[in-house]
Amino acid sequence: MQAWQTYLDAAVEAARLAGSYQRHRFSSQLDVDMKGDKDLVTEVDRDSERLITGHLLARFPDHNILAEEGDYRRTGSPLRWVIDPVDGTTNYAHGFPWFCSSIALEADDQLVAGVIYNPIHDELFTAIKGGGAYLNGRRLQVSGHAPLRDTLLGTGFPYDCASDPANNFANFIAFQKAARGIRRAGAAALDLASVAAGRLDGFWELKLKPWDVAAGILLVQEAGGTVSSFDGSAFDISQNRIVASNGLIHHEMTGMLAAVAAKEME
Repeated sequence: MQAWQTYLDAAVEAARLAGSYQRHRFSSQLDVDMKGDKDLVTEVDRDSERLITGHLLARFPDHNILAEEGDYRRTGSPLRWVIDPVDGTTNYAHGFPWFCSSIALEADDQLVAGVIYNPIHDELFTAIKGGGAYLNGRRLQVSGHAPLRDTLLGTGFPYDCASDPANNFANFIAFQKAARGIRRAGAAALDLASVAAGRLDGFWELKLKPWDVAAGILLVQEAGGTVSSFDGSAFDISQNRIVASNGLIHHEMTGMLAAVAAKEME
């Protein structure tokens, strides 16, 4: 655990640096470009990524970087930073105050440190493999809510949901009927952090990228939760169908997803 603290500290500094800039620019006039029909990118995304990667590479110039907005050289290092400079860009561009920076560190493909920072609420989520998950220094524990009918879930929809049948709509309807409620707030990293904090009891989504989930996965696991693919098998950040929960409802959630998939194949 102690071996990763230096890296976590650097990630926290980078996240706070980007967060300060994001607060300064929030609700200001933005240059918005389109990466797809509904997928936005702003200069704040690009500037935040430069702030984060610049800070980390100044400290650790031999490390690899996987980030949403840029391509970075491969160094051969076993250490790789996985970075989403602004998760919740659509929210940010519309002045909706629910977004974050997400920074994770992998060592030989294993997640070992993670930071998610929500600058509007000044909430800093941190985790080190084997060392627990924390919110502003307070240790986190997933909720104890079960069964599924007594829980609050989070999810999201892919940008191509209007054109691709793999759009999460059927899953949403099934869970909406089965659970107490569902929230779709628009930032997957914060949804995962909310599972770790016990604010949400479970989360599922498809077509996410590694930078959307890397830090959040470690947070959930270190808070005592469970993370898997839709079919319940082990999840890694290269996959794009994730289920995260307090563990108590995980079997119900994967069972629901399997039932919906089976019905869609009929």
